[in-house]
Amino acid sequence: MDDGLIISQNKSVDISNSYLFCSYNVLTKLLDKFGLIIEHSKTETFHFNRSHGMFNPPPLNLSTIERPVLCPKDSWKYLGFIFDKKLTFHQHIDHYSNKAISMVKCMKLLGNSLRGINPIQKCLLYRCYILSIALYGFQL
Repeated sequence: MDDGLIISQNKSVDISNSYLFCSYNVLTKLLDKFGLIIEHSKTETFHFNRSHGMFNPPPLNLSTIERPVLCPKDSWKYLGFIFDKKLTFHQHIDHYSNKAISMVKCMKLLGNSLRGINPIQKCLLYRCYILSIALYGFQL
């Protein structure tokens, strides 16, 4: 199985980890019956937390079912959005704003007022391509 996702929601990270452990165990056994395996290197755990202090969730220990330990990730990318533990979206905003700024800098290579594309075409390119990256986070 490639790029699977198992989600558990609970206020306690320990209870959430126990649910994830049980789900992972059941899923592994079920897929083994069908002759499929889970790629452990592509399996991730992620925990959201609203607390204002430091948050270091414990890893998910799968050693009792002969699997390695899954350490929680700091960020999670899903459908083009980058989530962090506190749901502040700072990484998402930084990523797409840097991408838009680098595209604007690359537009200088397309020409100046004497050669290359004219200013009207640059404006059209900016509105169609750069704004879609900056505002919506996608490329055409």
